[in-house]
Amino acid sequence: MPKNRQIELTAQAGDEGDVSSESAANALVRPKTYALVSPPAAPPSHARPSAWRRRAWWLGLVAAAAGGGWLFLAQPWSAGIPTVIVEVVSAEPVTRVLAVNGRIAALHSVDVKSNVAGTLVAPLAEEGDLVEQGAVLARLDDTAQQAAVRQAEAALDQGLGTQLQAREALLRAESLASTISRVTLDDARRAVETADQEVDRLRAVVDQAQYQLTRYSIVAPMAGTILTRGAEPGQVVDLSTQLFSLADLRELVVETDIDESYATQVRPGMPALLQLTGDPRILQGAVSFVAPIVDAATGGLAVKIAFSEPQQAPVGLTVTANIVVDRREAALSAPRSSIDRSVTGPAVFVLDGGQARHTPVGIIDWPADRLIVTDGLRPGDVLIVDAADLVDGQAVKVADR
Repeated sequence: MPKNRQIELTAQAGDEGDVSSESAANALVRPKTYALVSPPAAPPSHARPSAWRRRAWWLGLVAAAAGGGWLFLAQPWSAGIPTVIVEVVSAEPVTRVLAVNGRIAALHSVDVKSNVAGTLVAPLAEEGDLVEQGAVLARLDDTAQQAAVRQAEAALDQGLGTQLQAREALLRAESLASTISRVTLDDARRAVETADQEVDRLRAVVDQAQYQLTRYSIVAPMAGTILTRGAEPGQVVDLSTQLFSLADLRELVVETDIDESYATQVRPGMPALLQLTGDPRILQGAVSFVAPIVDAATGGLAVKIAFSEPQQAPVGLTVTANIVVDRREAALSAPRSSIDRSVTGPAVFVLDGGQARHTPVGIIDWPADRLIVTDGLRPGDVLIVDAADLVDGQAVKVADR
């Protein structure tokens, strides 16, 4: 009886139901693994196991299997272990970029103002006009100055008459030198010198008056395009009134400011990628100017970026600029979220044997989602990306992806 009972239990464990002794013998030679179960007490030799007892054993085995499956899947013993996201550290090409917004500006531009106060009577230039250097852009009322010019010219004419008379008198005196006194001859000569000096003075007055008259005409100091006009006919203007804004649109640049934190890392010649608002193209450029002084009021450093090829765009258009500060063919990097900024310096957590190991690192801090790691990590390290609230040596488990 004991031999027949063990065969029945193994058959029940294998979910095969009642079997004969022949089939049980066949089952023993197959390589199977069964759970060890203590056999129940043997029934009296004159009785077979009852049906309800066999059903009880069957239900018990099913319940045990279900409980084991639940323990395997739920793993309640690991409920307190945090789940983390990891990535494998590897050396890859890395480009460090400073992203800024700037605006289109002309490389050469000037604000045109009047050199004299007066009433604007004839604005000749309009916004958008292309003008040559020296072209008259506007005129001021010059009536009074024209009168001053005529008065100076009249005084010069009178001085020239006096000069002519003095010279004629000197010629007569020299012709009579033997019959007149030396004093008379010297007086004639001094009269000519005085007349010559007066004529020179009056000519200077005329030149000054004529030059002053030219200042009532506003001329273009350079060739370019009129961007703005700040006055209208009949308006009284002074030396501080901006009449026109003139720019040479053949050479455009991008003007921007960078924070002083990066002032020492941006230099002329650095390449840049530029995108004009509303234009899907990515244009090439390079830093052409870095101001030698930081604005104390804003903490900004003025930078200009030149286009590699001439562009046509309105002045003031917003441009997105990516200044390429550094390129490395093989560098280690880490997400900013993985950096633990402790009191001793930046560090990360590396997964080691199911535990989070606190590892100090050197980084290049930069306004980007990923930072270059200069030391502390090696290729192949398993980096914990979400390092918040972890401690050194803490047990962790990797999240399924």
